[in-house]
Amino acid sequence: MVVRWLRASGYEVLYVRNITDIDDKIINRAIENGEPISALTQRFIDAMHADSDQLGLMHPDQEPRATDFIAQMQGMIGKLIENELAYQADDGDVNFAVRLLPGYGSLSGKTLDELNAGERVAVTGGKRDPLDFVLWKSAKPEEPADTRWKSPWGEGRPGWHIECSAMSLQLLGTSVDVHVGGIDLRFPHHEDERAQTNAIAGSEVVKNWIHGEHLLFEGKKMAKSSGNVILVSDITERGYDPLALRLALLENKYRSQIDMTWDAIAAADSTLKRWRKAISAWGSSDEIKIDDEIYSHFMSDLDTSKAIL
Repeated sequence: MVVRWLRASGYEVLYVRNITDIDDKIINRAIENGEPISALTQRFIDAMHADSDQLGLMHPDQEPRATDFIAQMQGMIGKLIENELAYQADDGDVNFAVRLLPGYGSLSGKTLDELNAGERVAVTGGKRDPLDFVLWKSAKPEEPADTRWKSPWGEGRPGWHIECSAMSLQLLGTSVDVHVGGIDLRFPHHEDERAQTNAIAGSEVVKNWIHGEHLLFEGKKMAKSSGNVILVSDITERGYDPLALRLALLENKYRSQIDMTWDAIAAADSTLKRWRKAISAWGSSDEIKIDDEIYSHFMSDLDTSKAIL
C-alpha cells in the first residue's frame, strides 16, 4: 500500500523486501523435520509468494536472502569491533555494546535505564550488559553444517539484526526514505538495526519509520496454541475472495490494532461483489479522476479506513 501510494504520488521507488532464511527457529524446525535449511526456507518462500499473488500484492523490486550476504555482515561486524562498539565474549559470540552508542532507545522512545529495567535477560558470561545484542552467534556442536559459516571469530552464523542492516546498506545505501514493519519489531529489532546501521554509516540512515499495529483474530493474538492461525487457503475454502482479506485490513488504519473476524471478511467479500457489479454497469474509461475528499483522507497519515468509507 505504501509503495503504491508513493508511486501514484510521482515518486520513483526502489522496493526491497528482505527474507530471513537463517535464525534459531528455522534451524530448530529443520532439525526437527530432518531436512536441510535451504529446503525448509524455500518451501515457505514459495508459499509466501503464492499467498501474495492471491492477495494481489505488488512484487518487490529486489528480494534478498540473508544467507547471500554473509560476507557483508562479517565486514560490518569487523568494522564495529574495530570501532570498539562490539566485542567477542567468552562464549564465542560477538555482541554489540549498546551503551557505547549515543542515542540508543530513540526509536522506541525509551532511555537505556528504562529499557534495562524491563530487560529480563540476566548478564551471562557472554554479555557485558543485558541490553547488548548478538551480531555473530558461535556455532553449537549439535547444529548442522549448513547452519554455520567460517569467520574471524570462529564458525557460526549472523544474528538477526545484522542481517537486515547488511542487506539494507548494500541495496539501498546510506539514505533510506521509508522503512516499514510491524509494531512488535520496533523494539528490539528495529532499535538494534538502527543502532548498528547508523554506527557503520556514521549518520542517521532511515528518515521515516512506519509501524503497523498488531493483528488479532477474534480477540486473540494469532498463535498455534490458540488454534486461530488463519491462512489464505482457509479464506478461499470458505468461498471468499482472497481480496476480501486485503480489503478488510485496509478498512482499518495502519496505526490501529486490528481485530479481524470471519464476519469482517464476509462483509468485505460482499462489498467487493457490490463494487464489481457497479463497475461492470459503469463500463470502462481511460480517464482518471481524483476525488478530493478521498485523496485528503489518504494523504492524512495514510488513513485508508476513511478513504474507503
